[in-house]
Amino acid sequence: MIPRLKPYLGWEEALAPLIGSASIDDFEEKFAKLFNTRHAIAFPYGRSALWAFFKALGIEGAEIVQPAYTCSVVAHATMLSGNIPVFVDCSLDDYNMDLGAFAQAITSKTRAVIPTHIFGYPMDIDRIEQIVRAAEEKFGHKIWIIQDCAHSFDAHWNGRSVVTAGDGALFGLGISKLVTSIFGGMFTTDNTEVAAALRDFRDAQFSPQGWIKGLRRYLYLLAVYPAFWDPAYGLVYWLQEHTPFLNRLTKAYHLDQKIHFPPDHLDQLTRVEAAVGSAQLGQYNRIIQRRRAIAAVYHQLDRGHPDFIFPPNVEGATYSHFAIRTTRKQEAMTFFASHGVQLGELIEYSMPHNTAYQSYAKGEEFPNALLCSQSMINLPIHPGLSDRQVEKIASLFKQFAGSESKP
Repeated sequence: MIPRLKPYLGWEEALAPLIGSASIDDFEEKFAKLFNTRHAIAFPYGRSALWAFFKALGIEGAEIVQPAYTCSVVAHATMLSGNIPVFVDCSLDDYNMDLGAFAQAITSKTRAVIPTHIFGYPMDIDRIEQIVRAAEEKFGHKIWIIQDCAHSFDAHWNGRSVVTAGDGALFGLGISKLVTSIFGGMFTTDNTEVAAALRDFRDAQFSPQGWIKGLRRYLYLLAVYPAFWDPAYGLVYWLQEHTPFLNRLTKAYHLDQKIHFPPDHLDQLTRVEAAVGSAQLGQYNRIIQRRRAIAAVYHQLDRGHPDFIFPPNVEGATYSHFAIRTTRKQEAMTFFASHGVQLGELIEYSMPHNTAYQSYAKGEEFPNALLCSQSMINLPIHPGLSDRQVEKIASLFKQFAGSESKP
């Protein structure tokens, strides 16, 4: 079965913790160099990095403007740092924050904004900076711009990397991301004072980890190889769909309906993860080129089918996901699965409609975020797909899109 996502791992990543000498400092230096930023600070999770940023800079009791349609961990980090999320509905053009609504959401209480470049589609970073600078002049204080690059990494807007816009950028490095360090996160910035404050806070508040946790992380990595092997993935899919087994394994790390952090969110990154991450960085350009090539094939399938709204074909996008909006979501997922292809469904919630965050909706309805949460599918686009597999997925889409919707 073709999985909905698959990390691009080779023998280099498997051997790196055994034969490499990469330290966390080495990983940070390589990360900063690859993404053309002065500083990179490693964390156990991207959400830990965002939480640490607020804590290190003394941002508390402030409004943090962020998307309504994004991963729950952004809001969780906001709340657990003692701040208040202010949600902005998404645009149906690229699923990023609607910039008109974004400008209106900034108030005198806003201390930071978090543009999320969802699914790898870059936001208009020039306009974001213009909006924030105008708000700073109006309200008379600094408003931090933190780019959420968990989906986008080095996406470009008009030739300019989203990583270098604003005051810093946030990355997740889990197994499902564009590049992985097994688990892990990274915060990048060109601001030396921010980098020093963040690193000092991390070193004081996060616990260094020894060989035992490193060994657990390495065993997890080794288990990923057979788990995502196409001939064996059918069993993983069955366990996921028909048993609670895999849900129990993931609930400790990710709960959308509960304001929650993983139990090890204050552990420092392990050297094993740093070694794997360093090896992965060498694959980054190949990973992005392949994703863009697959996306180009999928874009050719856009023939104006009324039941399917294709994503924008944006130069500079990195395509963490190839997201299609459809009125036939469940029907499509069942059809593809019956033919050996798992479709993704991300993101399956709108944050202001989440039970834990409904009080922060402030009477707004966020209709676009709600619509997207109920109607989005993702075609597999991981770089390990062969040309033959991509052709199979494209053929299945043509077959399904050409069929009539069941009543």
